[in-house]
Amino acid sequence: MRKLLTTYLAPYRPQLLLVIVLLTIQAMANLYLPNLNADIINNGVVKGDISYIVRTGVLMLGVTLLLAAASTVAIFFSSRTAMSFGRDVRGAVFRRVLDFSAVETGQFGAPSLITRNTNDVQQVQMVIVMALNVMILAPIMSVGGIFMALREDVPLSSLLVVIIPAMGIVIGTLVTRAMPLFRSMQKKIDRINQVMRENLTGVRVIRAFVRTEHEELRFDDANADLTDTSLRVNRLFALMIPSLFAILNLSTVAILWFGGLRINSGEMPIGNLLAFLQYVMQILFSVMMATVMFVMVPRAAASAERIQQVLDVEGSICDPETPVRIAEPAGRVEFRNVEFRYPGAQEPVLRDISFAAEPGKTTAIVGSTGSGKSTVVNLIPRFYDATRGAVLLDGVDVRDLRQEDLWRDVGMVPQQAFLFSGTVASNLRYGNEDATDEDLWHALSIAQGQQFVSELPGGLEAPIDQGGTNVSGGQRQRLAIARVLVKRPRVYIFDDSFSALDFKTDSMLRAALRGETQDATVLIVAQRVGTVLHADQIVVLDAGEVVGVGTHAELMDTCETYREIVFSQLTAEEAA
Repeated sequence: MRKLLTTYLAPYRPQLLLVIVLLTIQAMANLYLPNLNADIINNGVVKGDISYIVRTGVLMLGVTLLLAAASTVAIFFSSRTAMSFGRDVRGAVFRRVLDFSAVETGQFGAPSLITRNTNDVQQVQMVIVMALNVMILAPIMSVGGIFMALREDVPLSSLLVVIIPAMGIVIGTLVTRAMPLFRSMQKKIDRINQVMRENLTGVRVIRAFVRTEHEELRFDDANADLTDTSLRVNRLFALMIPSLFAILNLSTVAILWFGGLRINSGEMPIGNLLAFLQYVMQILFSVMMATVMFVMVPRAAASAERIQQVLDVEGSICDPETPVRIAEPAGRVEFRNVEFRYPGAQEPVLRDISFAAEPGKTTAIVGSTGSGKSTVVNLIPRFYDATRGAVLLDGVDVRDLRQEDLWRDVGMVPQQAFLFSGTVASNLRYGNEDATDEDLWHALSIAQGQQFVSELPGGLEAPIDQGGTNVSGGQRQRLAIARVLVKRPRVYIFDDSFSALDFKTDSMLRAALRGETQDATVLIVAQRVGTVLHADQIVVLDAGEVVGVGTHAELMDTCETYREIVFSQLTAEEAA
């Protein structure tokens, strides 16, 4: 927590200094008021000096106004600083997550990353607001109160030796036991988010398999688990307030008892007893205010630790120190003896992959499910890095390129076509903000999406929900293909991007693509053999290895795996 606060509060040191000064003024005013009150009683009320009462009363009013002004300005700047801190930390976490590869994202999980950037940041932010108003004020009030109490009566101040340690023992015991529970609570919030996210994303699957009741029970289990932990924490702290108030009330009784004895013996004026009582109340209330902080600090510390874990992670995929620039970009992609294994896996999923995809030609990658087709194309934009061998773009290892330069040359349509909330136009311009409406309509015509977009209310300005849930799967795929066409990269990657299209639309789209991408390198991952029959080159994968490279006709003669895939989908006449 210290590292997080030190890093992200550093830019606000002038504001923090101002808050400290204002709170010091507020504390001194609070400590001065009981002394004035004692003077009124001892020198005004007891002696009947009305003019002294009026003069001192005006002074008390002035001190009160100063206290109110200092408190108001301090709260304003402390709140502003805390909100700015929260904004900066959320931005830092978001930017860090954007730099994560699929490895780091999978390590934390999407639900946990969302919780860390929302609930966890909010917990730390709330503590900062409280700390700037309580943790600064409470020590000044406590130390100042003890000093002023000693000024009023030293023998009576000996009661503080018993009162303050008693409160410290109660608070320390509760905080020590609460810390593990707060860490557990944040993990349980992650679990709630995970279940909720899965239900929202997979609602159609849940209904199709009639699993609504099962999912309700799953959410109830996670919810009950969080509730149980929260109740344990609340029961723990439910003991704290009565315990502290018991100490406070017993302290008041003891002070009045022993103070009364000293007044009766003439060793202490009555005004001093009232001032002493006020100072003791200020000390104890300061301790109680700090206790509220101690309730929040353990949870905030656990949250800060989780945030710092994200910020401390160095992405496994990063830019090189001295990036290489491609002098004459063409878009040629080459795999040289590439091996890849997922982190922690004993066996590689790709072994000795070698082939080249040339500009102006279409390279198709086929294979059975789990053969590694998507993994191969994910190595090109560096979603993962090869564990052995090299992936080259125009003769340069992709690991030697700046990621932004690499991504600028590569356009990818993933298996799950994802659209952002906004409009059709905003989604199509995602890769090229300067694209005109004519460019968008042209891309839509190539992607066979012009007709359905023109029929939408608003056309290009038709709204798109998050994930594109208000359009069909085939429409999402065509919009995703149009989006990459608007970008006009040198390398096009279509990762099973035609699976939701009917055969006629698939055929028309591929025919239109050939003219549009004639100067670019095209890689198509497909399950459907009809999509790749006319590719210039077909790479056949089996269990993570290349078992054949060639045209359809060549592979029908030389590759048994390819023939099995073809005949599982086509008749002999169709294959010929």
